[in-house]
Amino acid sequence: MIKRELAQSLLTQSKKIPVIALTGPRQSGKTTLVKSLFPDYSYLNLEFPDVRSRAFEDPRLFLQSNAKGLVLDEVQRAPELFSYIQGIVDETQKPGQFILTGSQNFLLLEKISQSLAGRVSLFNLLPFSFQEIHSKFPIAENYLPTLFKGAYPRLYDQSLEPYEWYPSYIQSYIERDVRQILNVKDINKFQTFVKLCAGRIGQLFNASSIATEIGVDYKTVQSWLSILEASFIIFLLPPYYKNFNKRLVKSPKLYFYDTGLACSLLGIHSAEDLLTHFLKGELFESFIMAELFKQKYHKNLQIDFYYWRDNAGHELDCLIEDGVQLHAVEIKSGTTIHPDFFKGLNFWQQLTGAEAKNCFLVYGGQDEQQRSQGHILGWNNSGKCINSPNTKDAH
Repeated sequence: MIKRELAQSLLTQSKKIPVIALTGPRQSGKTTLVKSLFPDYSYLNLEFPDVRSRAFEDPRLFLQSNAKGLVLDEVQRAPELFSYIQGIVDETQKPGQFILTGSQNFLLLEKISQSLAGRVSLFNLLPFSFQEIHSKFPIAENYLPTLFKGAYPRLYDQSLEPYEWYPSYIQSYIERDVRQILNVKDINKFQTFVKLCAGRIGQLFNASSIATEIGVDYKTVQSWLSILEASFIIFLLPPYYKNFNKRLVKSPKLYFYDTGLACSLLGIHSAEDLLTHFLKGELFESFIMAELFKQKYHKNLQIDFYYWRDNAGHELDCLIEDGVQLHAVEIKSGTTIHPDFFKGLNFWQQLTGAEAKNCFLVYGGQDEQQRSQGHILGWNNSGKCINSPNTKDAH
């Protein structure tokens, strides 16, 4: 088993807080992780109808299955339990009493905010980070195989081929989650929507243009987008609004948490196909941005991500804000460092006076260098953008 970077934070908080909640996409390893960290706890999966039936018939007895603690998997399927959990933890004040997992962030957060506010510590587990993969499996110097394969644990644990696994993942999990969260009347149009999102990876998201293309209204697109966000399929990167006497672009950029999934949706059948694909640069950008989000969530860091672009076309791919410092990050898929790679960083430094120590270039090669414009990092060490003394751990 690959040791997950989030493990220590989960264990630490379970000794302080009555309820631990762990969300993330389906098949990201949530169940494997909590079972390994809490082996003496009883485990109950609420996806199963018979388990849900027991929970509904006698919730108090159901929640007292083990004196040491209880793991409730896909707990959003039994929302009636949350008020009972609240009563039990208020009465016992026992840390680490319940470990809750769920793959639908929207539903889980809704119930937590209603019943467990102040009693729960919430974590997100995404698919493997580069370092987690590299701890057990060799990573090629060329990033294309890793980008194409993606990072879902099952692909590595069972040596599955991406072109075999992702289509069934999309059908089995995304569509099922869609039906549970929202009653989508036309599943075919929703499938088209998901593929159109993949075609807009790394680009500004325009709900109106997608609505027109599919033949649905603007509100429907926004609703469908929220489903993909809640299921940890996509994330939106907001613009950095601070105005440096420039008119700024204010639409968010769209990325996928897993580029293997995006490649499958785009009909890319091999790593070699990426060499000439028109979205290669955008896929690489999503690849790196997803890695930065994994660093944030898996190390439980208090940082926020943005991009910056003005109406004249000047742009920075990522700004990392830790409350004190801004780290500027430019992302380039090329494997040979070129002077043009620094154009965005140079403009940002001239505009803001940013110091080189807070500027980074992540590129498709593996060399690590220090230049006058900032740090150069290879793709598989991109997490070093936020592994600095300025970033603050949540604990």
